[in-house]
Amino acid sequence: MRAELFGLNIDTLSFDDAVKKAVELINTDSVSQVVTINPEIIYASEKNETLKKAIDEAELVFPDGVGVKIALKINGIPAERIPGIDFAKKMLEHCASNNLSVAIVGAKEEIIVKAIENLRNEINNLNIVYYHNGYFNNDSEIYEELKAHNPQMILVAMGAPRQEEFIYRAKSVLNRGLMIGIGGSLDVWSGVVKRAPLFFQKTGTEWLYRTVSQPERFKRIFPTLPLFLLKAIKYKFIK
Repeated sequence: MRAELFGLNIDTLSFDDAVKKAVELINTDSVSQVVTINPEIIYASEKNETLKKAIDEAELVFPDGVGVKIALKINGIPAERIPGIDFAKKMLEHCASNNLSVAIVGAKEEIIVKAIENLRNEINNLNIVYYHNGYFNNDSEIYEELKAHNPQMILVAMGAPRQEEFIYRAKSVLNRGLMIGIGGSLDVWSGVVKRAPLFFQKTGTEWLYRTVSQPERFKRIFPTLPLFLLKAIKYKFIK
């Protein structure tokens, strides 16, 4: 089911249904885009036409940030928050169980190498056929390398809006692939960044844990989140 918020379409699926939808997409001979949306991406889309098009045309858009879940609820739309890192891990497990090939692009070289090492140790039979760090200037070269390896799923960890734009352009170049923007997931999988304890994950307050443990994130969260919720309240009465 799709809902509309600030002129953008967002899928209000359960975690399991989101995975089922992604599995359907991965089995097609086309390129599909998954956007894990949060307040920062929504704000950025208002000034970035390519990002807005990427969201509008994405096959699957779900609320990653708790702010989006709350904004939807304010507007009378119940939605489950689907953490992008958990969703991507579940899809990696699906690929491993079904002998599907995977590519990963993004992060620093040492981080992506360590993340892949850890993922292979954790997930049996994970078939990663290609990887590249996120520091490159020529997207076309990476697209050509991806075409040569022809993976069935591609994880892109370059942060928003860079990863969404990279995936959006790839849709007209590559032959196939479920492409998911995964932000800082490689930092966590590599062990460089510690994920919030389970309590914060289950209550949707990972942002609070990260802000406390990484004070430099404070300016990124505030006043963005409070202003976003005020924006949601205003939208309820003007739409």
